[in-house]
This record gives sequence, C-alpha cells and structure tokens, in this order.
Amino acid sequence: MIYVSVWCADLSDQYLKQISQIGADFVDFRSPSQFPGTDELGYPDLDGILSVRKKLQSWGLDINRATLQVSERIIKNQPGAEEDLENLCNTLKVYAEAGVRVAKVGHSDRGRFGDVVFQYKSYHRGGLMTRGESVGLNRNPPETPSYEELEKWWEQFCVVYRQLVPIADEYKIKLAIHPADPPLPDAPMGGLGYHRVIDAFPSKQVGYLYCIGTRAEAVGTPLVLDEINNYGRKGRIFMCHFRNVRGSLATSGGFEEVLLDDGDMNMFRILQSLHKVGFDGCLNPDHTCRLEGDNANGIIGVAYSVAYIKALLAALSA
Repeated sequence: MIYVSVWCADLSDQYLKQISQIGADFVDFRSPSQFPGTDELGYPDLDGILSVRKKLQSWGLDINRATLQVSERIIKNQPGAEEDLENLCNTLKVYAEAGVRVAKVGHSDRGRFGDVVFQYKSYHRGGLMTRGESVGLNRNPPETPSYEELEKWWEQFCVVYRQLVPIADEYKIKLAIHPADPPLPDAPMGGLGYHRVIDAFPSKQVGYLYCIGTRAEAVGTPLVLDEINNYGRKGRIFMCHFRNVRGSLATSGGFEEVLLDDGDMNMFRILQSLHKVGFDGCLNPDHTCRLEGDNANGIIGVAYSVAYIKALLAALSA
C-alpha cells in the first residue's frame, strides 16, 4: 500500500485539520526536538511521543517518520561524541517503543560540498519562485575533501550504524538514509556512497529514504528508474521524497526545483516503477513550492502536491 505523508509544520488543530482535509495519511518529523523531553533528556520522552501520536490519530493521521540527528561531534569524533551517540541510541529505542515506522538518520555531508554549487532563486510560471543550483556559476568553488578525509567520514558513519542497526533489528524499526543534496559525485551519500550503506549493513531494517528529486538532480529520469529497480526489488526503499526538477548536474551543470507537473520527469512513470517493485510506504512531496497567498505553513502548495499525488495513485489503481 502506498500512502501520503507531509511535514509536521506544527501540531495546531488548524494545521492538522487542513492536512486531514486534503487527504494526508501520515506526518513526518524533521527533528527529535519536535518531541517533548528532547531538550531536557537528550532524547524524546516516550509518553510525550505517545501523546503526539494520540493527537494525530484524533485527526485520522499518524507518525510515519522521525529523525535521528547524527551530531558533528560524532562524525568528527570530538569530545562529547560518546554522550551524543548514547542519546542517539536512546532516541531510536524510544521511537520504536512509540510505534514510529521509520527513523531517518540525519547527518551533515553537505558541509564543504554544499559550497561547490552556486545557489540562486529560479522563476517559473506565474512568477513561482523556487530553488536553483549551478556548478558552473560558482567561480571560486572550495577544495573538496580528499579520499582520506572521505574514508574517515565513512568510518565514523559506520561507528554510528554499528550501534543503531542491532537496536533496529531488535525493535523492528526501519533505518533510512537520505542521499546527498546536491548529489555531487564524491559526497559521502552522493551516489556510490549511497549504495555502500546496504552493502556494509545487510540487515533488512537498513535502507533508504529515497529522494526522487535529489537523485534526478544527479542525472535525471534514467538514474531514478534504475535506482528504484535496484533498491526497490531488494526491499530497501522505506519511503520516498516525491518531487520534480528541471535539468541535472550531468546534463545542465545545475537544476531547478519545480511543481510536480512542470519538471523533466513523468511522475506517473516514476510511481509505476515504485509499484512494480512492490514499494510499500509513504510518498512525501517534500520541497513543496509556496504558491501565491500561502501562509507560513505553505498549506496551499502542500494541498496542490498532495492532490497531485492522490490523483496519480487513483490512476495507478484504475
């Protein structure tokens, strides 16, 4: 079964009523600090998450994904890393006990790679403003990390996963990693590194938050379809960020985000490929475009994206 999830902009009755009305099924949380107890304990309070679930369920919703944030202290093996890792493990246990479906492992690999691209505001139909990124427009790109530095990053990443995977196996909660955005070739999760995760950790609880837009930024539709086939037939796609883009780093030296119907990809074809490999999870429209008259929650753009996805799902089942 394929569902639709949206971001937790807030937990107000107004927002939950709105996303319930437009037909969202689940809610995704960006940070552990969105749950009670995190700031005081270093990890969320179980009763606090259960109270959040109870409120969501009163609107016909539930939690799909919560985030595990790997600190810079862990990645760089700095003082305090052991405490941070312990809190990370406790957070995963609490998520599992609270019934969270997917734990997204957040990490910082943008760092020096993010500065390689030039970021700008792109304009589209009706004056819609979105994010654009270009490699060629950056006249003074920084030096990217060496092979040795990248291997050190990977070693610390493995330190984290060697702690988290046994917990995920015991508690039956899925660990999902997001690809690097932008998907520059040597970024730790930029392509080859993304494949490396399930090779090193073959547990069925280890897989991907597959970001369709981010992977399209690398090459375009062919790469997305190939990766869906590869990861999907192995049962390693736990949820998807479902968004469209124009251009790619390979074909245009850059890309621009657009509305779902206005990019290079045929999103119905993408959905058919997910269905073919037996994808069972949530589609989150992710970087929803803010439309004219939108409020701080961007609910108009969210409503457009959710409606588009639900129409595709209806067509898929026709």
